[in-house]
Amino acid sequence: MFWGVLIYNRLVRFRQQVSEGWSGIDVQLKKRSNLIPNLIETVKGYAKHEKNTLTEVIESRGQCVNARKGGVLERGEAEGKLANSLVNLFAVVENYPDLKANDSFLNLQHSLTEIENDIEMARRYYNGAVRIMNIGVEAFPGVLIAKRFNFTRADYFQIENPQDRQAPGVKL
Repeated sequence: MFWGVLIYNRLVRFRQQVSEGWSGIDVQLKKRSNLIPNLIETVKGYAKHEKNTLTEVIESRGQCVNARKGGVLERGEAEGKLANSLVNLFAVVENYPDLKANDSFLNLQHSLTEIENDIEMARRYYNGAVRIMNIGVEAFPGVLIAKRFNFTRADYFQIENPQDRQAPGVKL
């Protein structure tokens, strides 16, 4: 009985760490999502005929906002598409030297780089918490308590498309 209570409490702690980790990712992804309209407006002024690329970024951002209601896997897919569209946007920016020298654009670029680094750290924390949770749920004797009290495996936050794994890069 005593060991059952200890295992149960341990599983609760693991589940809370997974929730905390997801919350950290969510905050960073919202920061990135909030930065994108400013980035788009800055680029629009210089790259008026790059409408397709700008539209792709806007649509990807919209999919990310809608994916907030979904699960980890759905959110990972949407965020991967957004990252890929940002890579395309920065490739387009290479053709506009005046834009690359614009202070507003440089500040937004710097902010985006910082946020991407924060997202990476939040993903690491979350995926570490998921690993610990999943071991606790699957390993004996935790599996006995997990099944009885409906503790389940958590999903890793990963990007499926290898091209999407690239952070939006910037060359100056």
